[in-house]
Amino acid sequence: MSTNCKCECSAAPRLIFACSGAADVGAVADQVARKMTRDGIGKMFCLAGIGARVSGILKTTEAAQAILAIDGCPLDCAKKSLEEAGFTNFKHLQLTQVGMTKGETDVNDDNIEKAAARAVALLQEVCS
Repeated sequence: MSTNCKCECSAAPRLIFACSGAADVGAVADQVARKMTRDGIGKMFCLAGIGARVSGILKTTEAAQAILAIDGCPLDCAKKSLEEAGFTNFKHLQLTQVGMTKGETDVNDDNIEKAAARAVALLQEVCS
């Protein structure tokens, strides 16, 4: 996956929060965030730490260059967790936007790639 939006050591981080829920689409969201981290596009970060209001995680998130929330289903847990913690300036991908449905989505490379392409495009909007 090629992009000009790469994480660089000297730059503020680009953070990715995935719902990582128990459903199939949560697993896809989690794998998308991990793939983006491996590819150097951003850094998967701890959504549970946002919910728990862990001070270091909140401070790092406040300093982020860009934030992306990836939700598997319409409950939007990642998005709502960030909003409840006071974050409003972030991109959001719900996997229904790329045709995935809770309980009907295979956790496979094709679906991970499809969702990752959209996630990268969203993050690229911030990096441009």
